[in-house]
Amino acid sequence: MEYVNLGNTGMKVSRLCLGTMGFGTPQWRKWVLDETASTPVIQAAIARGINFIDLADFYSIGVSEEVVGRAIRQVPRHKLVLASKCLYAMSDDVNDQGLSRKHIMHAVDASLRRIGTDYLDLFVVHGFDPSTPMEETMQALNDVVRAGKVRYIGASTMYAWQFVKMNYLAKLNGWTPFVSMQCQLNAAYREEEREMIPYCQHEGIAVTPFSPLARGLLSGNADSLRNTTDQFTTLQYNDPTSLDIAKAVAKVAQARGVLSSQVALAWVNSRPGVTSTLIGVETTSQLDQNIAALDIKLTPEELAEIDRWYTPCDVINDYNVARIPRSAR
Repeated sequence: MEYVNLGNTGMKVSRLCLGTMGFGTPQWRKWVLDETASTPVIQAAIARGINFIDLADFYSIGVSEEVVGRAIRQVPRHKLVLASKCLYAMSDDVNDQGLSRKHIMHAVDASLRRIGTDYLDLFVVHGFDPSTPMEETMQALNDVVRAGKVRYIGASTMYAWQFVKMNYLAKLNGWTPFVSMQCQLNAAYREEEREMIPYCQHEGIAVTPFSPLARGLLSGNADSLRNTTDQFTTLQYNDPTSLDIAKAVAKVAQARGVLSSQVALAWVNSRPGVTSTLIGVETTSQLDQNIAALDIKLTPEELAEIDRWYTPCDVINDYNVARIPRSAR
């Protein structure tokens, strides 16, 4: 396993980050693994050198954090880089959501309790909250760092101008700035390469992309339970351009004698500015396939075959969950 600094911090993270949205309870999403199936996969990832684990309170509405917490209980805490997130509603209570000071303080304590740890290495705002002043959010994040409950802070899925302004306010007031950006990036969705990723490169901010397989489209397994039941796959990638890119990825994979998922992951790993790519796996064999993809270096010709099908599209975030379908060139 390769390790790199998380942006301009001194903390080292594995080049692959274990995403945990698929661990918890299938009562939340049909494709989510229960604790019995999740635990061996989580433990295998750690045994293979993955030290970076991405959680969120919203995953299985807290159950995911509990499942992961029990799976890692015997691992020395200093060997792990644990990240969690907050924003989305955890109940029907009006204050049990968002990025207010009230909710951030509550969410951090709740995540620590569910995971069974004294601190988070990285606390990420899961998106942008237009109903809360940016200053309130950034000061609250600074305070959880000062309290010793969080080591670093990061953000996810928002417009570049929002991320830039929030970081500007932090620096202006002497508060803790963001050190990472978790954005969607894959061969079928590259809009973050226009502004978000160049800004992160300029500022030394880590980029930790999620959905390298385009919600499963680029996995080569269109009939998987996730692909057939996850609404985001249909909403975001059910257009001619995305399907053409999936075919191109499969073509490159077949010529190489590897899996489509490995080529899709290698594509993301090769992008400028990318620090650690989030992976979602259901089995240890999938885990090993993902790790093997770190050794795949796509040639200029292979990249050209994949990239030539791309066309611009809507930015995907909480404001644009469903994109306008793209047509082929």
